[in-house]
Amino acid sequence: MAKKSWIARNEKRKRTVDKYAEKRRELKEAGDYEALQKLPRDASPTRVRNRCSITGRSRGYVSKYGVSRIKFRELALSGKIPGIRKASW
Repeated sequence: MAKKSWIARNEKRKRTVDKYAEKRRELKEAGDYEALQKLPRDASPTRVRNRCSITGRSRGYVSKYGVSRIKFRELALSGKIPGIRKASW
């Protein structure tokens, strides 16, 4: 489980990105890069980190399912992800 502060910080970044998305788009279209630099750093979407929706783990993120590799495996083995089953050959 990730620290609560890291998860909260990432959620705050997501809110900031949503808040400034329209303004960033307008400034980029206008080519006003100096005004774009004056926006908060966390307004950039690249600052948001993909995290597991269950544990908050940032490494080993499976984007299609929104969970980490560890949680993905647990959910798949317990049959909670439809269409996924353990390989055997």
